[in-house]
Amino acid sequence: MSFVKAIRPLVRLRQPSITRTMHIQSIPMWTGKGNNYAYLVTDEPTKDSVIIDPANPPEVAPVLKSQIDSGKINLTAIVNTHHHWDHAGGNDEILKEFGKLAVIGGKDCKSVTKTPKHGETFKIGERISVKALHTPCHTQDSICYFLEDGDQRVVFTGDTLFIAGCGRFFEGNAKEMHKALNEVLAALPDDTKVYPGHEYTKSNVKFCLAVSQSEPIKKLEAFAAQNQQTQGKFTIGDEKLHNVFMRVNDPVIQKATGKTDPVDVMAALREMKNAM
Repeated sequence: MSFVKAIRPLVRLRQPSITRTMHIQSIPMWTGKGNNYAYLVTDEPTKDSVIIDPANPPEVAPVLKSQIDSGKINLTAIVNTHHHWDHAGGNDEILKEFGKLAVIGGKDCKSVTKTPKHGETFKIGERISVKALHTPCHTQDSICYFLEDGDQRVVFTGDTLFIAGCGRFFEGNAKEMHKALNEVLAALPDDTKVYPGHEYTKSNVKFCLAVSQSEPIKKLEAFAAQNQQTQGKFTIGDEKLHNVFMRVNDPVIQKATGKTDPVDVMAALREMKNAM
């Protein structure tokens, strides 16, 4: 009994463990035409970093140079979500300024050195695990990247999934986008935070409200009205509630489109959004 009393104060004084997490820095590239984001992802213990979709080097390079010069990062790779110029168009200039780096992305990305297979994994530093998820439709080489560091989960979705929206079907069709959104990305853990390639939330919410007046959509509308940036603020679980493209089985969405088959609903939604 006396032994239990003796150790009890020690138990009370024990401090909770500190969870280290990956560091994500958003770099808005808004002097161009598309409200793009580049993302700098850093493994905390090693400082190994990758830059995702550095499309506009005049905005991205100064950030990278400052971080490198201060010893905060060790830049190891460029990662591209797809080949469009506003995502991979800055690769060569970044390579010219920062030397030889791996270029990980779809087969058509500029200066690509590695195209991971669907489901293939690789590491950033010691702790960050990356899984490549092929999501062809917007382009046929579109890849989303699911990252885990301990209990932290994020996904970089390029132009496949936006907050409350999805990309145009430039090189694919509704069947492919339905699979990308509602099979591949929807299968990720609900607490996975979403980092899209563009800040389109305000216009996406406007369209969603024209299709459904659900409470989750109204809640997102209120957030978007008060916040210029929405990347990393919402999860896959949130998208399943407020993104009409991920609610193709919802009777309200089906009624608005006049369709019931999920692929037909997806096609109709995209046509409606294109016409806005």
